[in-house]
Amino acid sequence: MLGSTHGSLTTTSRPARVAACGRHPGPAVHGTATDPAEDLDVSGRPLTRDVPDLDRLFRPETVAVIGASDTEGRPNTAITRQLVDWAGRVGARIHPVHPTRPSVFGIPCRPGVRDLPEPIDLAVVLVGDPAPVLEDLARLRVKFAVVFASGFAETGAEGAAAQRRLAAAVRGTATRLLGPNTNLNAFERFRDDLTGPAIALITQSGHQGRPVFALQELGIRVSHWAPTGNEADLECADFVSYFATRPEVGAIAAYVEGIADGRSFLLAADRAARHKVPLVMVKVGRTETGARTAATHTGKLTGADDVVDAAMRQFGVIRVDGLDELQDTATLLARARPPRATGVAVYSISGGTGAHFADLATAAGLELPVLSPAKQAELHQWIPEYLSVANPVDNGGHPVGDWRGRKILDALLADPSVGVLVCPITGPFPPLSDKLAQDLVDAAEKTDKPVCVVWGSPVGTEAAYRSTLLGSSRVATFRTFANCVGAIRAYFAHHRFTGDYRSPFEDAPRSPSPAVRKAEQLLRPGEQLSEHAAKQLLRAYGIRVPREQLVTSAAAAVRAAGQIGYPVVMKASGPRLAHKTELGLVRLGLGSASQVRDTYRELCDIARYEGLPLEGVLVGQLVPPGVEMAVGITHDRLFGPTVTVGVGGVLMEVLDDTAVRVPPFREEHARQMLGELRGRALLEGVRGAPPADVDALVETVLRVQHMALELGGLAELDVNPLVVLERGQGAVALDALAVCR
Repeated sequence: MLGSTHGSLTTTSRPARVAACGRHPGPAVHGTATDPAEDLDVSGRPLTRDVPDLDRLFRPETVAVIGASDTEGRPNTAITRQLVDWAGRVGARIHPVHPTRPSVFGIPCRPGVRDLPEPIDLAVVLVGDPAPVLEDLARLRVKFAVVFASGFAETGAEGAAAQRRLAAAVRGTATRLLGPNTNLNAFERFRDDLTGPAIALITQSGHQGRPVFALQELGIRVSHWAPTGNEADLECADFVSYFATRPEVGAIAAYVEGIADGRSFLLAADRAARHKVPLVMVKVGRTETGARTAATHTGKLTGADDVVDAAMRQFGVIRVDGLDELQDTATLLARARPPRATGVAVYSISGGTGAHFADLATAAGLELPVLSPAKQAELHQWIPEYLSVANPVDNGGHPVGDWRGRKILDALLADPSVGVLVCPITGPFPPLSDKLAQDLVDAAEKTDKPVCVVWGSPVGTEAAYRSTLLGSSRVATFRTFANCVGAIRAYFAHHRFTGDYRSPFEDAPRSPSPAVRKAEQLLRPGEQLSEHAAKQLLRAYGIRVPREQLVTSAAAAVRAAGQIGYPVVMKASGPRLAHKTELGLVRLGLGSASQVRDTYRELCDIARYEGLPLEGVLVGQLVPPGVEMAVGITHDRLFGPTVTVGVGGVLMEVLDDTAVRVPPFREEHARQMLGELRGRALLEGVRGAPPADVDALVETVLRVQHMALELGGLAELDVNPLVVLERGQGAVALDALAVCR
């Protein structure tokens, strides 16, 4: 039989940081590709996001360089030279600005911003105090300004105040600001001889994007590089939204140290998912050390990482840990067409190599189908009978050196159960490896299925690798088994996620439910509600609680017990009682009037001794046993209200087994939360217990989500334990804690 325990549902409780996404309410003359008129959810947060027209940032017609120099040895000179060269490549007219120079690199120089001869698309600011310059640029309606200077939010409170002044200089104007603390990465030399879907790159630390940018040297197209720096105005979400709509972009690769605004980020990720553009991201801050370092670098809030991670998965963002994973995963996702089957075929010249890769792939959840008897018989036309061709396929080596090699590859790619073909080559063995590499390239050109090769040689100078494999735009070449497995897993996950994706923002409530008025009357600003008041809050939203009465005398307790029916539960109730069980303020299974009378007096005595004010004692029904779960609300500093579900009761503090989502979300997302729990088997019934009423649990989670969206005055809610009864019998909230703003 169950009483009431109360564990903490979440490890953090922070004030919400909910900001509107549109930073420029005034009309922008450079134009934006927008969603329909502004749409807000019931809490007043945006459900749509403008897509900034960044064409003139990356391909301007006119460029001004404020603080230009051609004096050798000065930092501004190298920057000016690069900008002059870049402007020539993109066909832009460039105007140096300097108060004392008649020309820079032979180009006539203007003494000030107001002396520029024509409207400017892009202004690059190289002066030490950029704020006054930004004000002038905004008055001139310059479309984009880039500020390289550092010493802003990354340095502390004083720098953060200076950064706010930069943002204020362009807020509400037609000018958008990139930076401060950014660099020249957007103005690099991009190869224009590469074809096929491209990778668009976003970085907050320019150096961290170098490995992805260098992919061009391996024949992989990179179309853009957005170095966002401190994101005083333009932020990662703006570039995600823009790149997701670009026809040449096959995948977005991002290195992010902090997220400026959680809702903006989710709306951008939602746009990428709706356009089926993969978003692959390294997000630092998994540890306290990483989060602290990120803050000193770019001055961002890194956010509670479990919430960040859940939000990314919720909107299909593919999170990776290393830059090598970022480049490998983005490359495969950019190049590979949607899968025609979910199976992976492993083909090698060594049984050991194939078995090793198959182990890693299977452990990662990839499907390695056993090839049909007919397919195996076909392969044995070219592969000796004593070798296994069930999958993985071991050819023994010799067939790759002649005409049989290509026959084997074509046969595997023709199999309807095979969606991806992987060929791990652990080391070069000319001439067989040369022939194998060429056959793989030729086969890849004739199929719409991804062909992945792992080139394991530590040298990497072999012609089969450098010329044949890397020269192909159809073969995805990896250097490690782990990165190959991770990229293939992300490939299937992305297409599975976006295949039937429907934006959760579409169904977000726009107007309050009938429960809001009643619930808001129960909130007490700045206070913690008693269990009785918290349960009234739940009841207002249709969440089931036990039959119970709040009484203030022993006689009333006896009358209540008689009305409810013995045996009963008795609990002290007051606004400061969060851990009643530990204090001895919960009693179960009271079966007589004398027990109820004595228990009432004992609970009052304990509360008086502990100095805890009581509003009364709850007398309630004894709920039958079930699976103890917990559901709650907390506010994340980046994403605002979040909903958590987990294994409840005393197991919550022991197992820390929870899953979190950021509203709005649908029923399928609530069920996914349950699937993420290590203790999910408890709901299915263990040791002879009947299956629990999962539908009732899901319904409770969705009702709690409505509370999170509608009750801005509710800072935190813990429903623990929520007893999920046998299937068809519902779920009952035995205890609740609510904290008001």
